[in-house]
Amino acid sequence: MSQHVHPLKDEAAEKSFKLRSRPWAATFLLTGGLVALVLGLGLSVSFGAKAIPLYTVWQAVFSFNPDVTEHQIIQELRLPRVLGGAMVGACFAVAGAIMQGMTRNPLADSGLLGLNAGAGFMLSLCFAFFPGLPYMYLILYSFLGAALGTAIVFGIGALARGGLTPVRLVLAGAALSALLGALSEGISLYFRTGQDLAFWYAGGVAGTKWPQLKIMFPWVAAAIVGAIVLSRSLTMLSLGEDIAKGLGQRTKLVKLVCAVIVLILAGSAVSVVGAVGFVGLIIPHLTRYLVGVDYRWIIPCSAVLGSLLVILADLAARMINPPQEIPIGALIALLGVPFFLYLARNERRSL
Repeated sequence: MSQHVHPLKDEAAEKSFKLRSRPWAATFLLTGGLVALVLGLGLSVSFGAKAIPLYTVWQAVFSFNPDVTEHQIIQELRLPRVLGGAMVGACFAVAGAIMQGMTRNPLADSGLLGLNAGAGFMLSLCFAFFPGLPYMYLILYSFLGAALGTAIVFGIGALARGGLTPVRLVLAGAALSALLGALSEGISLYFRTGQDLAFWYAGGVAGTKWPQLKIMFPWVAAAIVGAIVLSRSLTMLSLGEDIAKGLGQRTKLVKLVCAVIVLILAGSAVSVVGAVGFVGLIIPHLTRYLVGVDYRWIIPCSAVLGSLLVILADLAARMINPPQEIPIGALIALLGVPFFLYLARNERRSL
């Protein structure tokens, strides 16, 4: 089969792409989302076991006084927590958007396709055999685990008759997640690292510290910038591999770089917040509905909305039953599970 598409089809694809892009809506969403994100950051820092006025938060950020207890609480506990939540939300959302565009799979998400489970399995090995391992190495092992999970899931899916389909990939991801989850729990029971692993499985940003953010930030920033640079190629790829090749795109290279970016984003996020799923499933769909199919807008808008979702979920987790905290993974799953079932039902109808 020829790798080139008829010029009229190329022209029709580009025309359809332009008609389904809404840059004005994307500009409004980015502007409003950033404003809401700043307000959400302020509220999340302000509320907690002890409510702190917003003007005190402002003073602690811009005129820090180490002798003031509230300033210490904000600087040492709450700021790294909310900034970590924002970073993690952006990671999961952008990773999900890239996966959905690259695979043309509406059900793609780092949690559903085995990345989170693979990263968690490697972390359980680290807790058991290398206690006290520096955070930098935990991130690297998370990358390796995410890559392992992805490779196994795609390998299982490829062996099925009919090749890779969205539903087969999700089923393979669910099976692998169950297997790696059981192995992780077995390792934690045998080596008595259950508390560390339980905290990771619950999902949360309560333990985020400045050293973690300093290590994580360069990786995440580079990956998101790389995603934005590749956004036009990703848009073409999301319209179909034949169309992308017909437009002169080196699809294998684009997919390889996209896969590396996804591993960096998912591995970084999982190493900080744990097994939080569905952010990368919900946010890209919501973003595409609002701004269209152009990934030059989908990537940055997904990053902003993903950050906002995790920050608001973390705030709700602290406010629902104070002083106890509810795992943010459970709160997001309340939205994510019905949304996943809705998408799976539509996908089954289309088969």
